[in-house]
Amino acid sequence: MATSGGDMSWYFSQVKGALYDEAQEADIISAVEFNHDGELLATGDKGGRVVIFQRNDLTNQTTGKRSSEYNVYSTFQSHEAEFDYLKSLEIEEKINKIRWLPRRNAAHFLLSTNDKTIKLWKVSEREKSVNGFNLKSEDGSSLKNNKHLTDLTVPQYQQSELIVEAAPKKIYANAHAYHVNSISVNSDNDTYLSADDLRVNLWNLEITDRSFNIIDIKPANMEDLAEVITASEFHPTDCSTLVYSSSKGTIRLCDMRDRALCDKHAKQFDEPEEPNQRSFFSEIIGTISDVKFSHDGRYLLSRDYLTVKVWDLAMENKPVMSFPVHQYLTSKLCNLYENDCIFDKFECCWSGNDQQIMTGSYNNFFRIFDCNTKKDITLEASKDNIKPRGLLKPKKVFQGTKKKKDEVLVDSLNYNKKVLHSAWHPQENIIAVAATNNLYIFDAKNQ
Repeated sequence: MATSGGDMSWYFSQVKGALYDEAQEADIISAVEFNHDGELLATGDKGGRVVIFQRNDLTNQTTGKRSSEYNVYSTFQSHEAEFDYLKSLEIEEKINKIRWLPRRNAAHFLLSTNDKTIKLWKVSEREKSVNGFNLKSEDGSSLKNNKHLTDLTVPQYQQSELIVEAAPKKIYANAHAYHVNSISVNSDNDTYLSADDLRVNLWNLEITDRSFNIIDIKPANMEDLAEVITASEFHPTDCSTLVYSSSKGTIRLCDMRDRALCDKHAKQFDEPEEPNQRSFFSEIIGTISDVKFSHDGRYLLSRDYLTVKVWDLAMENKPVMSFPVHQYLTSKLCNLYENDCIFDKFECCWSGNDQQIMTGSYNNFFRIFDCNTKKDITLEASKDNIKPRGLLKPKKVFQGTKKKKDEVLVDSLNYNKKVLHSAWHPQENIIAVAATNNLYIFDAKNQ
């Protein structure tokens, strides 16, 4: 891996969303994604809305550093609640994933999906309007019967107020019998995949009414079902390679050049659990909730309930790194099972240079690990940190009864406050962290 850039100090930049009102269910953020150059940041929520933020162009005259603040660029309703009358099921409008397409022209394109329907959106700017259509003469009469052709003028473009328009360019037919949990754009920029609990489909961006089923783990008898697909992603540069993770804690790498149906994987990444360490909760906490390729395509990042792991594509039998995220919860698994928190799906992400990784936890904590120094830091997305350029103080969780001033008792953790979704700027040390209905943005500098 690349050499580390040293320890980082993280500073508060801004927060979006109502801070003091009770969060409405529809306002809870369910997806966060930077575009390829980091100039735009998109969020999706449980109400089916997509909000796009654009980075501020202002530069600090003292430091010469560009602002890390983002302003609202566009807001639109991506999905609406539906009802499947054949299955008597309500389909939520909640946005499960957002993925940006590489920019090809002045417009921006992104994919968004709820449980069933994937849509391709075009986001474009319009700051000129056409005036002078010769619809009426000066006296108000129609020019249709006007004999004075000298009154005709040439229509002209005129500068007007900037308007950002979001329009659905494609709506892809429902090809999933189960809830869509992943979408990933291929490096060929022509295709993308979508995954549900049992299948992965390959789509052409231009074709909406059909897709190719490339992975199918559905057994002939559903009583024999042993695992489900939890996440899937294309390799960042190799357009024939993809991975998918499962509820059994395995990651399988498939090569589409081998066969049309990737029912046999090329590699399987798995770390068997010691038999004497197995418990009732082993399978639940071993479920992989997210998997991500590093930007250089050499490593895989996976997150299960208690740990985040880094895998080398050349070594299948064990991860090259494993970091405990909140090991202090091991003794609380029974309580977490009873309140359903043990089924929470935490995401993970790489820094732009693949040197650090980030993932979330409870109490609005999120953790950053350095892959080179093995150092880690726990930070909090909290309204208490809302000070201009305020330095974030590291947090520590204490398992005893007597704690220090800056420590948090494990018994006082708030499990309703959790960081499930986060994103790292692809080029700079700017992170976006979703905490319930608030989006926090922090930036860093090397010490």
